[in-house]
Amino acid sequence: MAEKASKAMSLLKLAEERASLRKKLDEEKHKQQLDSVPYLPKDCVSNILIRLPLDSLQRSRFVCKPWYNIINSPTFVHDNLHRAEKVFIFLSPVYRISRRFDHDDQGPVFRENPNTFSVEAKIFDLKSVHPLHRPVIDSSSKYAIRYMIFADGKTTIHELNATCLGQIRTACDGLLVIDNKLKKGELVIMNPVTRQLDLLPLGTIYPPHDESFALVKCTNGYKLIHLFRDESQFIGCEVLRIGGKSWKVVDGPAFGLLKWFGYEPVSAIGALHWVSELDHSEYLVTMTIDDDKFQKIDLPKVSRFNDRIMEVSGCLCFVRHEEMNEISIWILEILLGKWKRIYTIGVGCIRDLVPIYFPKFKWEIYFMDKDSSVFSYDFQKKHMRKIEVKRGTFPVHKSVYMVHVNSLVSWSIMESNHDNFDV
Repeated sequence: MAEKASKAMSLLKLAEERASLRKKLDEEKHKQQLDSVPYLPKDCVSNILIRLPLDSLQRSRFVCKPWYNIINSPTFVHDNLHRAEKVFIFLSPVYRISRRFDHDDQGPVFRENPNTFSVEAKIFDLKSVHPLHRPVIDSSSKYAIRYMIFADGKTTIHELNATCLGQIRTACDGLLVIDNKLKKGELVIMNPVTRQLDLLPLGTIYPPHDESFALVKCTNGYKLIHLFRDESQFIGCEVLRIGGKSWKVVDGPAFGLLKWFGYEPVSAIGALHWVSELDHSEYLVTMTIDDDKFQKIDLPKVSRFNDRIMEVSGCLCFVRHEEMNEISIWILEILLGKWKRIYTIGVGCIRDLVPIYFPKFKWEIYFMDKDSSVFSYDFQKKHMRKIEVKRGTFPVHKSVYMVHVNSLVSWSIMESNHDNFDV
């Protein structure tokens, strides 16, 4: 009897040991299965993330530390910038006559919420102004920062969920320079997507109609060029390296006068370009970006009132209205090169069509008519078509539409190289 009981106990112990062993084997097998999940190299993850929309990308950076490091790396920011299509950025009054309705001629009415980024609130933070001492800002004077996309034959307006009081002076690589209305003559630089913002040192103060600003990418980061008409009616110039503490005075153009400062300069082929006057001009005033030297570039033909210079694929482009309702497209590939006439548009052209921009990834050009109608010409299909635009979209009160790209670019990543800039 005792022998049988002992044998039963041995069998039970053996069964328990086998069950324990099986459990251990199952656990190890499960662990192996988990460990066998394919490893995605960093480059592969980056290649996936770069295809996300910008709003999703902003959220994705907080998923984990590796993703944060990837998205914030200079290489990723650079690649994202070069994949971004051009848009039109503009300011729209926060409160309008039609604010009773959900929509108006400029798209959905902007409604401030707790997540709205205020340029002025950030300025108060930078200047350490206590909340109790901050002046009350009249909401009727605020502008919402918005952008417009042309796609599929129509326009759509999108929000950046940000407000400001000042006007946009210039834009480059997703960065904006805006007037600080809280202090006369002061400017702020910001990225409306990442909400990074900083104050710029005071420069020479002139009325807006007598000056021109241009933000450009240079070897050591970004710099702001300021041209202004002085008391002698000649053009003065000063340059600010973004991150620096003072402006550098440089010699302005010694030839001719810029007779219309409202015409935005164009950045292309390593230089900034201004038309000396809007109508009947024979040349451009050009400033090379890295050495701040001015020179004169002859246009291939005398410009007319609705002609424009533009940037296309890194080259400088001159869009000119010809006789017989034709529009010619001229390209300059290098500063010391020769203009080449590469195309003539002979379909649907009228004299009041003003060229406004070339998209990045489609061989098209967009025009605006005097009644604010928008047209696009497809060079491959040789077809001009009218774009669906909501009534009143062009123009928006005192706002200026400016070619822009939404990006993750920051000027601060270049600060380690700032000492190389001659001030």
